[in-house]
Amino acid sequence: MKDKEQDCPKKKYQKLSFELKLMIIDKIQNGQISINHAAKSYKVSRSSIEYWLKKYSTLEQKKRGMSKQDEIKKLKDKIEELEFIKEFQRDYIANLENLSGLDLAKKHLPDALAKAIEKRKRDLSK
Repeated sequence: MKDKEQDCPKKKYQKLSFELKLMIIDKIQNGQISINHAAKSYKVSRSSIEYWLKKYSTLEQKKRGMSKQDEIKKLKDKIEELEFIKEFQRDYIANLENLSGLDLAKKHLPDALAKAIEKRKRDLSK
């Protein structure tokens, strides 16, 4: 039986201070690190970290926490909003250049954006 015990030694974990536990929990809840990464970095079992999360997380922290699906949806909505703003700005600049006869985009904007506005001007003039 002693041979079996020597084959599978139990991992030794260090005791962590209360402040360090709270710091780890905070990093996990803010999405800075995962539970697996924290377990490896701080040499603590994942089950201990999960226990701390249940024990030390306040109701307010849980309310503030956002599920990954909610966060993805929020980011997709933000991308859609920014795409709309970008298209609106391109149309606005293209219309302004058509009305004024000036090539403002070529002088003041990056080449890729200036080319996109030039294309938009051609599309609007059709």
